Amino acid sequence: MSTTAHPARPVQAAASRVLYGALAGAGGGIMFGILMAMMGKLTQVAMLVGSDSAAIGAVVHLAISAVLGAGFGLVVPLTRFWPLLGAGVVYGVIWWVLGGLLLMPAGLGMPVFQMGASAMQSLMGHVIYGIVTALIVYGFRRRTNHT
Repeated sequence: MSTTAHPARPVQAAASRVLYGALAGAGGGIMFGILMAMMGKLTQVAMLVGSDSAAIGAVVHLAISAVLGAGFGLVVPLTRFWPLLGAGVVYGVIWWVLGGLLLMPAGLGMPVFQMGASAMQSLMGHVIYGIVTALIVYGFRRRTNHT
């Protein structure tokens, strides 16, 4: 019996982590998107692609959420509940800083790193995104025993 690892297994595991992360990110994005819709922020997201449609904003937001979730699934190897949940909160805060305070305002020609009520609502949404994404990743990992 060979002791060398089969080369397809690490690739397969990484692909599963990316897929489950993307699905989890979409779930987190749906929850965050509901909050964004209630606050009337989806049209701002749509403006990133030259539209003013809330529906287009929702699609763009969901796509971004899935991509970020794929990244979470790939880079966070944790499988225990509380550490994974904590990683989700941290991931949400990181993307609040990068996306909510820097990239989105810069993409819209607005001042970056502006604090106020809107920024705090965005922080809340990003943390909720991170928590929901982590919970769904946890469910996938628990069900499939993938790390």
